[in-house]
Amino acid sequence: MSISFAVRGEYIQLDQLLKATGLSDSGGSAHAAIAEGRVRVDGTVDTRKRAKLRPGQRVLFAEESIELVAAEV
Repeated sequence: MSISFAVRGEYIQLDQLLKATGLSDSGGSAHAAIAEGRVRVDGTVDTRKRAKLRPGQRVLFAEESIELVAAEV
């Protein structure tokens, strides 16, 4: 399934994105998933919990694809 997520501001941190989309129920579980290498950013495993993600990037986690888009002002 694909999710479109509107980024308000310049970026969102990877751990915050997983929580905001409901794919992770807590910061701890988001950090664990990222540390275990279960999250891909633009096709590459990313283990940086606070990686700054910007519109145009794509995150893959738990068989979900999250497309980051700019929030309309």
